[in-house]
Amino acid sequence: MRIQISEIKINAGRREASPESVKELAQSISAVGLINPVTISQEHILIAGLHRLEAVRLLGWTEIECTVSSLEGLQAELAEIDENFIRSDLSGLEYGDLLLRRQAVYETLHPETKAGIAQAAGMNRAVGNNVADKMSATSKSFVDDTAEKLGVDPRTVRRELQTAKNLTPEAKKIIRDADIKITKKDALKLSRLTPEQQKEAASQLAAKEISSINKYQSPDGKSEDEPEPLSDVPYTLGGRLYSTFEESVADLKNHDKDCSYTPDTLLAELDAFVRKFHKEIEWYSQPFCSVVFAAVSPVQFDFVRQRLNTISGAVQDLLNQMEGAMQK
Repeated sequence: MRIQISEIKINAGRREASPESVKELAQSISAVGLINPVTISQEHILIAGLHRLEAVRLLGWTEIECTVSSLEGLQAELAEIDENFIRSDLSGLEYGDLLLRRQAVYETLHPETKAGIAQAAGMNRAVGNNVADKMSATSKSFVDDTAEKLGVDPRTVRRELQTAKNLTPEAKKIIRDADIKITKKDALKLSRLTPEQQKEAASQLAAKEISSINKYQSPDGKSEDEPEPLSDVPYTLGGRLYSTFEESVADLKNHDKDCSYTPDTLLAELDAFVRKFHKEIEWYSQPFCSVVFAAVSPVQFDFVRQRLNTISGAVQDLLNQMEGAMQK
């Protein structure tokens, strides 16, 4: 149905449309028309299609084709949040704020999925206690539902949600007030700093003293992207420098290039693997993972122990193979 544009209301606090995207969309609509209607609630509150609405407004339209949704209240807000996730130009802070708001809305609509409640119900069922129907896991967890909606791995959602929670309000305010964007990668690195370091790094970023959190140097003189060495490394890589990007690409495409391992390149690759493994395994010690440790059954713990032991077994096999070859 067609609705007067002047009757469509936009929720306060909704992210503004990108002027460039609106202009491009207006040109497309002018050429081929409006293909997909905007979605509004029964109270004419916009749920999805802000850029389309602003584009036709730019074209001077007074009416627009709308789909009136039966969703209301928090259900409509959840749909609006999911629509905003489609935007490709979300900054790291905006993405994190959307995740936090989505969690609050989703768990209000589905209280049985809250971590504490779901865990308590699971523990009771595990020991044979009956729990009320409202405690049953009738809905997907927030993480699983969000991962499915966004088409990403649940672990990605957990990491980005934790990033948003770890960022201090003060650091967020500094970045917002400076009207600068921060990538999700930079947001993650910023969230790993102490609150005082977050303030200092965000201030440097806002003042354009650094171009990214990678360039931030903590009081001990180490930059954020400088890994803590595991040990003194007995290898060197005399890396070649290329004068142009095209030259480096040509080198990568060189089929005649000798890509066989040397002791130095082998050690360098293994060292990088170990560093990455330490970072990955550390993830499971974070509070959002360790909170469920107490609910792990003895059978489950034995399974985890066996799986982790396969890692140490594989490592020992590799060391034995290497040592055997050295003694020949």
